[in-house]
Amino acid sequence: MTPRTTDRPQMSIEEFEELARCAPQTVRLEFINGKVQVKPVPDGSHGQIVMWLIKYCMQRRPELSLFPEQGLKVKGYRQGMAIPDGVLAPDENFVGQGQWADPAGVLMAVEVASYDRDSDRRDHVEKHAAYAASGIPVYLLVDRDAASIEVHADPEAGKYRSLIKRPFGDTVELPEPVGITLDTGKLKDYVD
Repeated sequence: MTPRTTDRPQMSIEEFEELARCAPQTVRLEFINGKVQVKPVPDGSHGQIVMWLIKYCMQRRPELSLFPEQGLKVKGYRQGMAIPDGVLAPDENFVGQGQWADPAGVLMAVEVASYDRDSDRRDHVEKHAAYAASGIPVYLLVDRDAASIEVHADPEAGKYRSLIKRPFGDTVELPEPVGITLDTGKLKDYVD
């Protein structure tokens, strides 16, 4: 029996890396579950949320950095490449690793949901599974459509076992190894 096309990757990782190098600056390409995905360039509010999180994390955990748009080699159903909006890791964690880094050392992946039709599938399903399968301890999803924040933690067997969901304005604990209490009130200012 011949496998269905949907069961095979669209291309090899090497072919994807070449395609990503040639992509225009108006889009970002990711390779998740064997499929090339196009992630739109973020809008101003999206960028402001990421900047707010960078400052917030650095004030509370100065030994860590929230690296924006660091490409990661992610695991899951098929090997892939993802570009989180931010990854929290020790300073200098990615030195010498190039565009697509190993997720070892990453304490938290951050995604800020965009206002595009693929955001729900990409951020709530595919990246969620890829980050859990890669063993990233915490996945923080800022969902602008729902005006809420989701904290996924405790990855095991490719899934996060813990979920905390709070509306913007609430305080939420980012569990260890992150160990930050996040006051999300400011996020109300960044919902379009």
